Amino acid sequence: MPSQTPRKFSIWTPFVFFIVLIIGIAIGYLVNNYMLGKRPITSVVERNDRLEEIIDIIQAKYVDTLSADSLYNDAVAGILKHLDPHTVYIPATQLAEVNSGLGGNFTGIGLQYQLLRDTILVTQVIRNGPADIAGILPGDKIITAGETKLAGGLTQADEIANLFRGEDGTVIILGIMRSPTSSRLQYFNVVRGNVPLYSLDAAYMLAPDLGYIRINRFSATTYREFVQALEELIDQGIQQLILDLRQNPGGYLEAATAIADELIGGNKLMLYTRGRTVGLSKFKAQLKGRFESGRLAVLIDEGSASASEIIAGAVQDWDRGVIVGRRSYGKGLVQEQYELEDGAALRLTVARYYTPSGRSIQRPYTEGREAYAQAHKDRLSALPGNNMVDTVHPDEKYFTILNHRLVYGGGGIRPDLIVPHTYYSYATAWNEVFNSNLVLAMVNDYFYQHASLLNNYKQYSDFNQHPLPLDTFMNELMAEIAVRYPAASRELWDSPEAVAHIERYVRSSIASMLLGTEGYYREINQMDPVIKRATTLLNSAEYDLLLESRKAN
Repeated sequence: MPSQTPRKFSIWTPFVFFIVLIIGIAIGYLVNNYMLGKRPITSVVERNDRLEEIIDIIQAKYVDTLSADSLYNDAVAGILKHLDPHTVYIPATQLAEVNSGLGGNFTGIGLQYQLLRDTILVTQVIRNGPADIAGILPGDKIITAGETKLAGGLTQADEIANLFRGEDGTVIILGIMRSPTSSRLQYFNVVRGNVPLYSLDAAYMLAPDLGYIRINRFSATTYREFVQALEELIDQGIQQLILDLRQNPGGYLEAATAIADELIGGNKLMLYTRGRTVGLSKFKAQLKGRFESGRLAVLIDEGSASASEIIAGAVQDWDRGVIVGRRSYGKGLVQEQYELEDGAALRLTVARYYTPSGRSIQRPYTEGREAYAQAHKDRLSALPGNNMVDTVHPDEKYFTILNHRLVYGGGGIRPDLIVPHTYYSYATAWNEVFNSNLVLAMVNDYFYQHASLLNNYKQYSDFNQHPLPLDTFMNELMAEIAVRYPAASRELWDSPEAVAHIERYVRSSIASMLLGTEGYYREINQMDPVIKRATTLLNSAEYDLLLESRKAN
Protein backbone atom coordinates (compact mmCIF):
# COMPACT_ATOMS: atom_id res chain seq x y z
CA MET A 1 0.00 0.00 0.00
CA PRO A 2 1.23 3.49 -0.66
CA SER A 3 2.29 5.63 2.27
CA GLN A 4 -0.42 7.78 4.00
CA THR A 5 1.92 10.72 4.73
CA PRO A 6 1.46 12.66 1.45
CA ARG A 7 -2.32 12.36 1.72
CA LYS A 8 -2.37 13.78 5.30
CA PHE A 9 -0.07 16.66 4.29
CA SER A 10 -2.26 17.62 1.35
CA ILE A 11 -5.35 17.81 3.63
CA TRP A 12 -3.78 20.14 6.26
CA THR A 13 -1.61 22.31 3.96
CA PRO A 14 -4.28 24.97 3.16
CA PHE A 15 -5.14 25.35 6.86
CA VAL A 16 -1.47 25.76 7.83
CA PHE A 17 -0.93 28.34 5.08
CA PHE A 18 -4.01 30.24 6.28
CA ILE A 19 -2.74 30.37 9.90
CA VAL A 20 0.72 31.51 8.78
CA LEU A 21 -0.85 34.22 6.62
CA ILE A 22 -2.96 35.56 9.52
CA ILE A 23 0.06 35.63 11.85
CA GLY A 24 2.12 37.43 9.22
CA ILE A 25 -0.56 40.08 8.72
CA ALA A 26 -0.83 40.64 12.50
CA ILE A 27 2.93 40.98 12.90
CA GLY A 28 3.10 43.36 9.98
CA TYR A 29 0.33 45.49 11.46
CA LEU A 30 2.08 45.69 14.84
CA VAL A 31 5.45 46.53 13.30
CA ASN A 32 3.87 49.19 11.12
CA ASN A 33 2.22 50.81 14.15
CA TYR A 34 5.47 50.68 16.07
CA MET A 35 7.40 52.35 13.26
CA LEU A 36 4.89 55.16 12.80
CA GLY A 37 6.57 58.47 13.55
CA LYS A 38 10.05 56.90 13.58
CA ARG A 39 12.80 57.73 11.12
CA PRO A 40 13.50 55.04 8.53
CA ILE A 41 16.52 52.91 9.40
CA THR A 42 18.29 54.13 6.28
CA SER A 43 17.90 57.72 7.54
CA VAL A 44 19.38 56.76 10.91
CA VAL A 45 22.37 55.10 9.27
CA GLU A 46 22.90 57.99 6.87
CA ARG A 47 22.86 60.56 9.67
CA ASN A 48 25.15 58.53 11.90
CA ASP A 49 27.51 58.02 8.98
CA ARG A 50 27.46 61.75 8.29
CA LEU A 51 28.47 62.56 11.88
CA GLU A 52 31.19 59.87 11.85
CA GLU A 53 32.46 61.13 8.50
CA ILE A 54 32.73 64.73 9.70
CA ILE A 55 34.60 63.73 12.87
CA ASP A 56 36.94 61.43 10.87
CA ILE A 57 37.78 64.24 8.44
CA ILE A 58 38.46 66.65 11.31
CA GLN A 59 40.74 64.18 13.05
CA ALA A 60 42.58 63.39 9.82
CA LYS A 61 42.95 66.87 8.34
CA TYR A 62 42.38 69.58 10.97
CA VAL A 63 45.34 71.83 11.72
CA ASP A 64 45.33 71.02 15.47
CA THR A 65 44.92 67.75 17.34
CA LEU A 66 41.45 67.25 18.80
CA SER A 67 39.88 64.55 20.97
CA ALA A 68 37.17 62.51 19.26
CA ASP A 69 35.34 62.21 22.59
CA SER A 70 35.21 65.98 23.01
CA LEU A 71 33.83 66.33 19.48
CA TYR A 72 31.12 63.77 20.21
CA ASN A 73 30.26 65.48 23.49
CA ASP A 74 29.99 68.84 21.73
CA ALA A 75 27.75 67.25 19.09
CA VAL A 76 25.48 65.86 21.79
CA ALA A 77 25.39 69.24 23.53
CA GLY A 78 24.38 70.84 20.24
CA ILE A 79 21.48 68.42 19.89
CA LEU A 80 20.29 68.90 23.46
CA LYS A 81 20.33 72.69 23.07
CA HIS A 82 17.06 72.31 21.16
CA LEU A 83 15.38 70.40 24.00
CA ASP A 84 14.26 71.40 27.50
CA PRO A 85 16.87 72.39 30.14
CA HIS A 86 16.39 69.19 32.16
CA THR A 87 17.24 66.72 29.40
CA VAL A 88 20.92 65.96 30.01
CA TYR A 89 23.68 63.70 28.73
CA ILE A 90 25.79 62.05 31.45
CA PRO A 91 29.24 60.82 30.34
CA ALA A 92 30.26 57.32 31.40
CA THR A 93 32.96 58.71 33.70
CA GLN A 94 30.35 60.62 35.72
CA LEU A 95 27.40 58.22 35.67
CA ALA A 96 28.26 56.17 38.75
CA GLU A 97 28.74 59.29 40.87
CA VAL A 98 25.54 60.88 39.58
CA ASN A 99 23.50 57.73 40.21
CA SER A 100 24.95 57.16 43.68
CA GLY A 101 23.22 60.26 44.99
CA LEU A 102 19.83 58.67 44.36
CA GLY A 103 20.72 55.06 45.07
CA GLY A 104 20.87 55.57 48.83
CA ASN A 105 24.44 54.29 49.21
CA PHE A 106 27.89 54.10 47.61
CA THR A 107 31.15 52.23 48.11
CA GLY A 108 33.83 54.01 50.14
CA ILE A 109 34.94 54.61 53.73
CA GLY A 110 32.23 57.05 54.81
CA LEU A 111 33.72 60.23 56.17
CA GLN A 112 33.80 63.91 55.37
CA TYR A 113 36.94 65.96 55.75
CA GLN A 114 38.44 69.39 55.37
CA LEU A 115 41.92 70.10 54.06
CA LEU A 116 43.31 72.29 56.83
CA ARG A 117 46.82 73.68 56.31
CA ASP A 118 47.88 70.69 54.21
CA THR A 119 46.42 68.23 56.72
CA ILE A 120 43.18 66.28 56.39
CA LEU A 121 40.85 66.88 59.33
CA VAL A 122 37.84 64.58 59.72
CA THR A 123 34.78 66.82 60.07
CA GLN A 124 32.05 64.17 60.07
CA VAL A 125 31.83 60.37 60.18
CA ILE A 126 28.80 58.86 58.45
CA ARG A 127 26.75 56.81 60.88
CA ASN A 128 27.12 53.03 60.40
CA GLY A 129 29.66 53.51 57.61
CA PRO A 130 33.08 51.76 57.43
CA ALA A 131 34.99 54.60 59.13
CA ASP A 132 32.43 54.73 61.95
CA ILE A 133 32.69 50.96 62.45
CA ALA A 134 36.50 51.19 62.50
CA GLY A 135 36.43 53.85 65.26
CA ILE A 136 37.37 57.04 63.37
CA LEU A 137 36.13 60.17 65.17
CA PRO A 138 35.39 63.76 64.14
CA GLY A 139 38.45 65.89 64.83
CA ASP A 140 40.92 63.15 63.85
CA LYS A 141 43.76 64.21 61.57
CA ILE A 142 44.59 61.70 58.83
CA ILE A 143 48.36 61.70 58.42
CA THR A 144 48.86 58.56 56.31
CA ALA A 145 46.72 56.29 54.15
CA GLY A 146 48.49 53.01 53.48
CA GLU A 147 51.98 53.88 52.30
CA THR A 148 50.97 57.40 51.23
CA LYS A 149 51.78 60.37 53.44
CA LEU A 150 48.87 62.81 53.38
CA ALA A 151 50.04 65.56 55.73
CA GLY A 152 51.95 68.03 53.59
CA GLY A 153 51.58 65.67 50.62
CA LEU A 154 48.40 65.33 48.53
CA THR A 155 46.50 68.59 48.25
CA GLN A 156 44.07 67.93 45.39
CA ALA A 157 40.56 66.89 46.40
CA ASP A 158 40.24 64.33 43.60
CA GLU A 159 43.59 62.73 44.51
CA ILE A 160 42.50 62.33 48.12
CA ALA A 161 39.07 60.99 47.12
CA ASN A 162 40.63 58.44 44.74
CA LEU A 163 42.90 57.25 47.53
CA PHE A 164 39.94 56.56 49.82
CA ARG A 165 37.92 54.87 47.10
CA GLY A 166 38.42 51.22 46.24
CA GLU A 167 36.72 47.89 45.75
CA ASP A 168 34.22 46.62 48.27
CA GLY A 169 35.96 44.60 51.00
CA THR A 170 39.46 46.02 50.50
CA VAL A 171 41.29 47.46 53.50
CA ILE A 172 42.96 50.85 53.87
CA ILE A 173 45.12 51.54 56.93
CA LEU A 174 44.77 55.11 58.18
CA GLY A 175 47.39 56.72 60.39
CA ILE A 176 45.51 59.06 62.73
CA MET A 177 46.74 61.83 65.01
CA ARG A 178 44.06 62.24 67.66
CA SER A 179 45.68 64.41 70.33
CA PRO A 180 47.22 67.86 69.78
CA THR A 181 49.66 67.14 72.64
CA SER A 182 51.05 63.94 71.10
CA SER A 183 52.75 63.21 67.77
CA ARG A 184 52.17 59.44 68.08
CA LEU A 185 50.00 57.96 65.33
CA GLN A 186 47.19 55.49 65.92
CA TYR A 187 46.46 53.08 63.08
CA PHE A 188 42.97 51.97 62.05
CA ASN A 189 42.05 49.26 59.54
CA VAL A 190 39.07 50.56 57.56
CA VAL A 191 37.30 48.02 55.34
CA ARG A 192 35.84 49.77 52.31
CA GLY A 193 32.20 48.95 51.85
CA ASN A 194 28.66 50.19 51.67
CA VAL A 195 28.23 53.76 52.87
CA PRO A 196 24.61 54.79 53.52
CA LEU A 197 23.50 58.11 52.06
CA TYR A 198 20.74 59.47 54.26
CA SER A 199 18.14 61.67 52.61
CA LEU A 200 16.66 62.82 55.92
CA ASP A 201 18.79 65.55 57.45
CA ALA A 202 16.83 65.80 60.68
CA ALA A 203 13.72 64.50 62.45
CA TYR A 204 12.96 65.70 65.98
CA MET A 205 10.40 67.35 68.26
CA LEU A 206 10.34 71.14 67.89
CA ALA A 207 7.76 71.45 70.66
CA PRO A 208 5.81 68.99 72.85
CA ASP A 209 3.24 68.30 70.11
CA LEU A 210 5.13 69.56 67.02
CA GLY A 211 7.39 67.36 64.90
CA TYR A 212 9.95 68.46 62.31
CA ILE A 213 11.33 66.45 59.38
CA ARG A 214 13.80 67.77 56.80
CA ILE A 215 14.39 65.86 53.54
CA ASN A 216 17.35 66.81 51.33
CA ARG A 217 16.44 64.69 48.25
CA PHE A 218 14.15 61.84 47.16
CA SER A 219 16.26 58.71 46.76
CA ALA A 220 15.60 54.97 46.78
CA THR A 221 15.62 54.94 50.60
CA THR A 222 13.77 58.20 51.33
CA TYR A 223 10.30 56.74 51.90
CA ARG A 224 11.64 54.13 54.32
CA GLU A 225 13.60 56.80 56.20
CA PHE A 226 10.55 59.08 56.31
CA VAL A 227 8.20 56.41 57.64
CA GLN A 228 10.65 55.40 60.38
CA ALA A 229 11.12 59.04 61.44
CA LEU A 230 7.38 59.78 61.30
CA GLU A 231 6.51 56.73 63.42
CA GLU A 232 9.05 57.77 66.06
CA LEU A 233 7.56 61.29 66.17
CA ILE A 234 4.03 59.89 66.42
CA ASP A 235 5.16 57.76 69.34
CA GLN A 236 6.35 60.98 70.99
CA GLY A 237 2.90 62.52 70.61
CA ILE A 238 2.99 64.87 67.62
CA GLN A 239 -0.27 66.52 66.63
CA GLN A 240 1.37 68.89 64.14
CA LEU A 241 4.15 68.45 61.59
CA ILE A 242 6.56 70.72 59.73
CA LEU A 243 7.93 69.05 56.58
CA ASP A 244 10.97 71.00 55.40
CA LEU A 245 11.65 70.62 51.66
CA ARG A 246 13.74 73.77 51.21
CA GLN A 247 16.71 73.36 48.86
CA ASN A 248 15.47 69.86 47.96
CA PRO A 249 16.09 69.46 44.19
CA GLY A 250 13.84 66.40 43.80
CA GLY A 251 14.64 62.85 42.78
CA TYR A 252 12.47 59.76 42.42
CA LEU A 253 8.83 60.50 41.71
CA GLU A 254 7.81 57.23 43.42
CA ALA A 255 9.36 58.36 46.72
CA ALA A 256 7.50 61.68 46.58
CA THR A 257 4.12 60.10 45.83
CA ALA A 258 4.60 57.50 48.59
CA ILE A 259 5.29 60.27 51.13
CA ALA A 260 2.33 62.31 49.87
CA ASP A 261 0.21 59.18 50.38
CA GLU A 262 1.17 59.23 54.08
CA LEU A 263 -0.21 62.77 54.39
CA ILE A 264 -3.29 62.77 52.13
CA GLY A 265 -6.27 60.55 52.91
CA GLY A 266 -8.78 58.79 50.70
CA ASN A 267 -8.45 57.76 47.10
CA LYS A 268 -7.38 61.26 46.09
CA LEU A 269 -5.37 62.16 43.00
CA MET A 270 -1.86 63.30 43.95
CA LEU A 271 -0.65 64.17 40.45
CA TYR A 272 -0.88 63.06 36.87
CA THR A 273 1.66 62.95 34.05
CA ARG A 274 1.18 63.20 30.31
CA GLY A 275 3.67 62.82 27.45
CA ARG A 276 3.59 62.48 23.68
CA THR A 277 4.57 58.81 23.71
CA VAL A 278 3.93 57.70 27.30
CA GLY A 279 0.29 58.80 27.49
CA LEU A 280 -1.60 59.69 30.66
CA SER A 281 -0.69 58.27 34.08
CA LYS A 282 -2.53 59.06 37.30
CA PHE A 283 -1.08 58.68 40.79
CA LYS A 284 -3.65 58.34 43.57
CA ALA A 285 -3.43 57.94 47.33
CA GLN A 286 -3.93 54.27 48.16
CA LEU A 287 -2.71 53.54 51.68
CA LYS A 288 -4.03 54.49 55.09
CA GLY A 289 -1.47 57.19 55.79
CA ARG A 290 0.19 57.69 59.14
CA PHE A 291 -0.45 61.46 59.27
CA GLU A 292 -3.64 62.15 57.30
CA SER A 293 -5.00 64.50 59.97
CA GLY A 294 -3.32 67.03 62.20
CA ARG A 295 -1.99 70.41 61.19
CA LEU A 296 0.69 70.35 58.50
CA ALA A 297 3.11 72.99 57.17
CA VAL A 298 5.33 72.27 54.16
CA LEU A 299 8.35 74.58 53.80
CA ILE A 300 9.64 75.40 50.31
CA ASP A 301 11.93 77.93 48.66
CA GLU A 302 13.53 78.69 45.30
CA GLY A 303 15.67 75.53 45.62
CA SER A 304 12.67 73.19 46.04
CA ALA A 305 12.10 71.45 42.72
CA SER A 306 10.43 68.54 40.98
CA ALA A 307 9.48 65.87 43.54
CA SER A 308 9.41 68.53 46.27
CA GLU A 309 6.90 70.50 44.22
CA ILE A 310 4.80 67.37 43.71
CA ILE A 311 4.27 67.04 47.47
CA ALA A 312 3.73 70.77 48.00
CA GLY A 313 1.28 70.93 45.08
CA ALA A 314 -0.78 67.97 46.26
CA VAL A 315 -0.93 69.27 49.86
CA GLN A 316 -1.98 72.71 48.63
CA ASP A 317 -4.53 71.55 46.04
CA TRP A 318 -6.34 69.35 48.57
CA ASP A 319 -6.15 72.02 51.31
CA ARG A 320 -4.40 69.39 53.41
CA GLY A 321 -1.98 71.90 54.93
CA VAL A 322 -0.32 75.25 54.40
CA ILE A 323 2.73 75.96 52.25
CA VAL A 324 5.18 78.37 53.89
CA GLY A 325 8.33 80.06 52.59
CA ARG A 326 9.17 81.26 49.10
CA ARG A 327 8.11 80.27 45.61
CA SER A 328 9.56 76.96 44.45
CA TYR A 329 11.90 76.41 41.50
CA GLY A 330 9.29 75.56 38.87
CA LYS A 331 10.24 72.17 37.39
CA GLY A 332 7.25 70.23 36.12
CA LEU A 333 9.00 67.79 33.79
CA VAL A 334 9.55 64.05 34.18
CA GLN A 335 12.80 62.38 33.02
CA GLU A 336 13.62 58.76 32.20
CA GLN A 337 17.22 57.54 32.08
CA TYR A 338 18.42 55.56 29.07
CA GLU A 339 21.72 53.71 29.34
CA LEU A 340 23.96 53.99 26.25
CA GLU A 341 26.32 51.37 24.85
CA ASP A 342 29.49 53.18 25.95
CA GLY A 343 28.37 53.39 29.58
CA ALA A 344 27.00 56.92 29.35
CA ALA A 345 23.34 57.79 29.85
CA LEU A 346 20.69 60.15 28.55
CA ARG A 347 18.13 61.58 30.96
CA LEU A 348 15.32 62.47 28.59
CA THR A 349 12.18 64.43 29.41
CA VAL A 350 9.26 62.18 28.47
CA ALA A 351 6.29 63.85 30.17
CA ARG A 352 4.99 66.84 32.07
CA TYR A 353 3.41 66.49 35.46
CA TYR A 354 0.37 68.31 36.76
CA THR A 355 -0.92 68.87 40.29
CA PRO A 356 -4.39 67.57 41.20
CA SER A 357 -6.04 70.86 40.21
CA GLY A 358 -4.42 70.64 36.77
CA ARG A 359 -1.53 73.06 37.36
CA SER A 360 1.68 72.79 35.40
CA ILE A 361 4.27 74.52 37.52
CA GLN A 362 7.06 74.39 34.90
CA ARG A 363 8.78 77.73 34.25
CA PRO A 364 9.02 78.80 30.60
CA TYR A 365 12.22 77.80 28.79
CA THR A 366 11.54 79.00 25.25
CA GLU A 367 14.42 81.49 25.35
CA GLY A 368 17.05 78.78 25.82
CA ARG A 369 18.97 77.09 28.60
CA GLU A 370 21.20 80.01 29.54
CA ALA A 371 18.27 82.40 29.90
CA TYR A 372 16.38 79.75 31.89
CA ALA A 373 19.25 79.37 34.37
CA GLN A 374 19.87 83.12 34.59
CA ALA A 375 16.20 83.84 35.29
CA HIS A 376 16.40 81.62 38.36
CA LYS A 377 19.54 83.40 39.58
CA ASP A 378 17.93 86.79 39.08
CA ARG A 379 14.55 86.01 40.59
CA LEU A 380 15.30 87.56 43.99
CA SER A 381 15.74 91.33 44.09
CA ALA A 382 16.62 93.46 47.11
CA LEU A 383 13.99 95.85 48.45
CA PRO A 384 14.17 98.50 51.15
CA GLY A 385 13.53 97.02 54.57
CA ASN A 386 16.16 94.28 54.28
CA ASN A 387 13.90 91.81 52.44
CA MET A 388 14.23 90.06 49.09
CA VAL A 389 11.17 89.93 46.84
CA ASP A 390 10.43 87.22 44.27
CA THR A 391 10.27 88.68 40.77
CA VAL A 392 8.31 85.73 39.29
CA HIS A 393 4.62 86.49 38.81
CA PRO A 394 2.80 83.62 37.10
CA ASP A 395 -0.60 84.55 35.75
CA GLU A 396 -2.15 81.09 35.33
CA LYS A 397 -4.97 80.88 37.91
CA TYR A 398 -6.34 77.66 39.38
CA PHE A 399 -8.47 76.75 42.39
CA THR A 400 -7.94 74.19 45.10
CA ILE A 401 -10.25 71.20 45.04
CA LEU A 402 -12.00 71.34 48.42
CA ASN A 403 -12.12 75.00 49.47
CA HIS A 404 -11.73 76.50 45.98
CA ARG A 405 -8.94 78.82 47.05
CA LEU A 406 -7.00 80.67 44.38
CA VAL A 407 -3.60 79.14 43.54
CA TYR A 408 -1.15 79.76 40.71
CA GLY A 409 0.70 77.79 38.06
CA GLY A 410 3.32 78.43 35.42
CA GLY A 411 6.19 79.43 37.68
CA GLY A 412 6.53 77.08 40.63
CA ILE A 413 4.41 76.60 43.75
CA ARG A 414 3.49 79.90 45.36
CA PRO A 415 3.24 79.50 49.17
CA ASP A 416 0.06 80.24 51.10
CA LEU A 417 2.23 82.25 53.47
CA ILE A 418 5.26 83.98 51.97
CA VAL A 419 8.23 84.61 54.26
CA PRO A 420 10.64 86.87 52.33
CA HIS A 421 14.32 86.11 52.12
CA THR A 422 15.95 88.31 54.75
CA TYR A 423 18.74 90.53 53.42
CA TYR A 424 20.96 91.32 56.38
CA SER A 425 22.42 94.80 56.62
CA TYR A 426 25.81 93.18 57.24
CA ALA A 427 25.49 90.71 54.32
CA THR A 428 28.40 92.16 52.30
CA ALA A 429 30.79 91.98 55.25
CA TRP A 430 29.52 88.50 56.15
CA ASN A 431 30.11 87.18 52.63
CA GLU A 432 33.61 88.64 52.46
CA VAL A 433 34.66 86.90 55.67
CA PHE A 434 32.87 83.59 55.26
CA ASN A 435 33.75 83.05 51.60
CA SER A 436 37.40 83.02 52.69
CA ASN A 437 36.90 79.86 54.84
CA LEU A 438 38.73 81.61 57.69
CA VAL A 439 35.94 80.93 60.18
CA LEU A 440 35.64 77.27 59.15
CA ALA A 441 39.39 76.78 59.49
CA MET A 442 39.39 78.29 62.98
CA VAL A 443 36.37 76.19 63.99
CA ASN A 444 38.21 73.08 62.82
CA ASP A 445 41.25 74.11 64.87
CA TYR A 446 39.02 74.62 67.89
CA PHE A 447 37.44 71.20 67.45
CA TYR A 448 40.80 69.46 67.14
CA GLN A 449 42.09 71.14 70.28
CA HIS A 450 38.97 70.21 72.28
CA ALA A 451 38.11 66.87 70.60
CA SER A 452 38.55 64.81 73.77
CA LEU A 453 35.96 67.00 75.52
CA LEU A 454 33.58 67.46 72.60
CA ASN A 455 33.36 63.77 71.67
CA ASN A 456 31.68 63.19 75.06
CA TYR A 457 28.59 64.92 73.62
CA LYS A 458 26.69 61.84 72.42
CA GLN A 459 23.31 63.44 71.80
CA TYR A 460 21.91 66.90 71.22
CA SER A 461 20.60 67.31 74.75
CA ASP A 462 24.22 67.07 76.00
CA PHE A 463 25.27 69.72 73.52
CA ASN A 464 22.32 71.99 74.26
CA GLN A 465 22.40 71.78 78.06
CA HIS A 466 26.14 72.24 78.48
CA PRO A 467 27.28 75.49 76.84
CA LEU A 468 30.48 75.28 74.85
CA PRO A 469 33.45 77.24 76.21
CA LEU A 470 33.45 79.74 73.35
CA ASP A 471 34.35 83.07 74.97
CA THR A 472 38.08 82.80 74.35
CA PHE A 473 37.52 81.39 70.87
CA MET A 474 35.16 84.22 69.85
CA ASN A 475 37.72 86.81 71.02
CA GLU A 476 40.44 85.08 68.99
CA LEU A 477 38.13 84.87 65.96
CA MET A 478 37.26 88.55 66.27
CA ALA A 479 40.94 89.50 66.46
CA GLU A 480 41.85 87.39 63.41
CA ILE A 481 39.03 88.85 61.31
CA ALA A 482 40.07 92.37 62.36
CA VAL A 483 43.60 91.74 61.08
CA ARG A 484 42.58 90.23 57.74
CA TYR A 485 39.36 92.12 57.03
CA PRO A 486 39.41 95.37 59.04
CA ALA A 487 36.49 97.07 57.27
CA ALA A 488 34.27 93.99 57.40
CA SER A 489 35.26 93.40 61.00
CA ARG A 490 34.03 96.83 62.12
CA GLU A 491 30.71 96.29 60.34
CA LEU A 492 30.19 92.85 61.86
CA TRP A 493 31.17 93.62 65.43
CA ASP A 494 29.12 96.82 65.52
CA SER A 495 25.99 94.68 65.01
CA PRO A 496 24.82 92.53 67.96
CA GLU A 497 22.68 90.60 65.47
CA ALA A 498 25.77 89.80 63.37
CA VAL A 499 27.74 88.62 66.41
CA ALA A 500 24.85 86.34 67.43
CA HIS A 501 24.67 85.05 63.87
CA ILE A 502 28.38 84.21 63.82
CA GLU A 503 28.25 82.47 67.20
CA ARG A 504 25.24 80.42 66.06
CA TYR A 505 27.14 79.46 62.91
CA VAL A 506 30.11 78.34 65.03
CA ARG A 507 27.88 76.27 67.32
CA SER A 508 26.05 74.74 64.32
CA SER A 509 29.33 73.77 62.66
CA ILE A 510 30.54 72.05 65.84
CA ALA A 511 27.15 70.33 66.29
CA SER A 512 27.43 69.05 62.71
CA MET A 513 30.85 67.53 63.40
CA LEU A 514 29.58 65.85 66.56
CA LEU A 515 26.04 64.83 65.66
CA GLY A 516 25.82 64.99 61.88
CA THR A 517 23.23 66.94 59.90
CA GLU A 518 20.57 66.61 62.59
CA GLY A 519 22.85 68.32 65.10
CA TYR A 520 23.46 71.12 62.61
CA TYR A 521 19.76 71.74 61.88
CA ARG A 522 18.65 71.44 65.49
CA GLU A 523 21.07 74.25 66.28
CA ILE A 524 20.64 76.50 63.23
CA ASN A 525 16.83 76.15 63.20
CA GLN A 526 16.62 78.03 66.46
CA MET A 527 17.17 81.30 64.58
CA ASP A 528 15.40 80.34 61.32
CA PRO A 529 12.67 82.93 60.54
CA VAL A 530 10.69 80.54 58.31
CA ILE A 531 10.47 77.87 61.01
CA LYS A 532 9.56 80.48 63.61
CA ARG A 533 6.76 81.77 61.35
CA ALA A 534 5.49 78.27 60.56
CA THR A 535 5.46 77.34 64.26
CA THR A 536 3.43 80.44 65.12
CA LEU A 537 1.04 79.73 62.25
CA LEU A 538 0.36 76.13 63.29
CA ASN A 539 -0.57 77.28 66.80
CA SER A 540 -3.00 80.01 65.78
CA ALA A 541 -6.38 80.57 64.14
CA GLU A 542 -4.50 81.98 61.15
CA TYR A 543 -3.95 78.39 59.96
CA ASP A 544 -7.68 77.81 59.36
CA LEU A 545 -8.14 81.26 57.87
CA LEU A 546 -5.43 80.61 55.28
CA LEU A 547 -7.08 77.36 54.21
CA GLU A 548 -10.41 79.13 53.75
CA SER A 549 -9.20 82.41 52.23
CA ARG A 550 -9.22 83.60 48.62
CA LYS A 551 -12.19 81.40 47.70
CA ALA A 552 -13.69 81.61 44.24
CA ASN A 553 -16.87 83.67 43.98
